[in-house]
Order: sequence, then C-alpha cells, then structure tokens
Amino acid sequence: MENEDDVFENKELFIEIQEAMHKSQAAGAAKIQEYLDEVNNTPLNVAITGESGSGKSTFVNAFRGVDNKDERAAPTGPVETTMEVKAYHHPNYPNVTLWDLPGIGTTKFPADKYLEHVGFEKFDFFIIISDTRFRENDVKLALEIRKMGKKFYFVRSKIDHNLQDEERSQRDFNAEKTLARIRENCIQGLQKQGVESPQVFLLSSFDLHLHDFPLLHETLEKELPAHKRDVLLLAIPNISLEIINKKKEAFQAKIKYYASLSALIASAPVTGLSFAADVSMLAVTVAQYQVSFGLDSKSLESLARSSKVPLDDLRAVMKSPLAAQKITTDLIIKILSLSAGELALMAAEEGSRFIPLLGIPVSMTFSFISTYRALNMFLNMLAEDAQMVFKRALGLDTPV
Repeated sequence: MENEDDVFENKELFIEIQEAMHKSQAAGAAKIQEYLDEVNNTPLNVAITGESGSGKSTFVNAFRGVDNKDERAAPTGPVETTMEVKAYHHPNYPNVTLWDLPGIGTTKFPADKYLEHVGFEKFDFFIIISDTRFRENDVKLALEIRKMGKKFYFVRSKIDHNLQDEERSQRDFNAEKTLARIRENCIQGLQKQGVESPQVFLLSSFDLHLHDFPLLHETLEKELPAHKRDVLLLAIPNISLEIINKKKEAFQAKIKYYASLSALIASAPVTGLSFAADVSMLAVTVAQYQVSFGLDSKSLESLARSSKVPLDDLRAVMKSPLAAQKITTDLIIKILSLSAGELALMAAEEGSRFIPLLGIPVSMTFSFISTYRALNMFLNMLAEDAQMVFKRALGLDTPV
C-alpha cells in the first residue's frame, strides 16, 4: 500500500482518519465514508435572474444538460414565464440547484427588498442575464448583491442571434470583431452606471462550447470556495476536451479514498465480505463516472438531439465494454473477469485471509491495490469514450 502521508494530501482529514482508526478499523472506514458522502452531497445553489425574455430559463436548462423540450426543463418563451422563485435541480446531481428568479422588473420590490424576497443568503453566486444591454434594474441588483457580500456575473445571452444578424447585414463580417464590440459596449455601459470592473461573458445557451462559457466556468472555478469547485465541474456539460480531462482528474483524486475504504473493509475476518463490498462500491462509483461524463442513456439522447448527430453514431464511437451499458455489479464482474490481473488480485485478497498471523494485513494490501487499479481502469475507459463522443458530436477529428 502507498505511504499514508502521500496518499492523503488533506492532512486534516488524514489526522481525523488516524484518530478514528485508533478506536477501530470500522471507525476509520466510517470516517472515510463520511468524507465521501460529504463531498458527494455538497450543495451548490446558483441564482439566475434578468429581464423578461432574456433567456434565463434556456440557460438554466443548458447548464443542467436538459433540452428545452424535456419534461424536466424550465419553461421557456418570449414572455416572462417566471413569476416566483423556482428551483431546478440538476437531473444527475440533486445537490446542485439552479434557481430561476423572476426578473426584477416584474416584481413590486426595489433591488434591496428583491434580494430579501428571493432569499439571497442561500445562493453561492448570481448570474445576471440580458439579451441586449444591461439595464438600470440589472445594475441596481448587482450593486445590492455586492453590498450583501455575494458574487455576481453578467451574461450577455443569445450571441448566436447577434452573429447571424450581423453576418446577414454586413459586407465584411468578422465574428471576432463583432464579439469584441458587443463585449466592450456591455462593459462600458455597466461602468457608466457605476459598476466597477464588470465581468461580462458572451454566450449562446444552445452552443455552450462556443464563446465565453468555458471562461465563465474558469472564473467560477477560481472564485468558488475550494470544496465547491468539483461540485460545479462534475455538474456542467462536457463543453470541451479540457473539461473532460478535469473531470477525470477530479475523480482520480478520490480513488485513494475508495481504495482505503476497501482495505479497511478487508480487515473484517468474514469470507466474501470484502469482495461483495468492493464490487458494489465499484458499480456505484463507475455509475457516477458514467453520468458525469454524459454517457448514460438520457444524456446521450439529449446530446443527440442538440447536436443533430444520430444516437447510434454517438454510441458507435464508444469502444469500452461499458459503452451505453447500465452499470451493474454483474457488468463490473464480467469486465473484471476479462482482466486476469484484477480478478487474480481480488482472489488473492480473499485467499490471503487464511494465511496465519499475516492474513489480514496482506488482504488489506491486496484490497487497496485491486480497488485502486480497477477504478483507474474504469475511469480511463469512460474518459476515453467521453472524448470520442464529444469529438463526434462536434465533428472534430483532431487528436486529444
């Protein structure tokens, strides 16, 4: 097993696990499980507001990877459809909630009272959306949010419409110059109204991989508290190959905790218990990988609709034995059986229990190694599939 000081870079957590293990191996396992549960259930609450018809609801849907026609979608339309605060949970991460707020101009409340009305204290940050220029109400709201000590970001939506209009009307159309002009106009307009150093992001909710959404994510990643960065990362759609790689790294960083948990379960002198627990843990964890990479059935169907690439074409580029499969313990065992090394390690773990004196420590080591290697193997498979699906959806053929 790896040196414990190297395995746990979170020194505070390492000390807590050590203290728990002084009581019993079971207490140590419980402490690791408590940490994993906390990480997987950390709440993230995002407030989305703006004037009527600015594209708030479409952004809420796009951020959650939900098509506007999906039954789980926030209702969209040319008129204000949001009159009350409405929560939309991420379909795969219920701890992530986007709150569709009524446009400030549609309520009877001034900016400061509006924030009280919508319950500003529960939000991690605000996104203020406009499809034209940011207006007086947007600025008043931003200044009040700043007073309350919260972060806010201006999003200029429907950029795809602006580019199409400009291309139709201009002889010498240049997309980059058009985007630069729109961004500068927004920034200058906000500065004139008293907003210092405004952060403005241009995007199309129908093409999040284009324009400024990657920059918005990068900014949020820097400014969110450390324990909420991975929550955001894992919940957003695959907007770039870089995001897929970041998700892989985030999952990889947690594998040592699952492997350590497996080792502690192996300390129980019960034949078959560790194998059953390991396979169950692998199935649950691999299912999380599949969902975050957007490789579950519903996510692939949604991607096929939005990218206009046939679902069968997306599935065809997936090469792993996990491709488009429901993750079950039987599937995990079947794939492990194809890897002689992994299955041999698990068998050796169970057999080592019967070695006099050294059986339990040896089985713990085998359990750590087999779980660590298996999760890395499954993670690599799904990350490669995610990259291939992303490139097929966008018609990319460049190497990763």
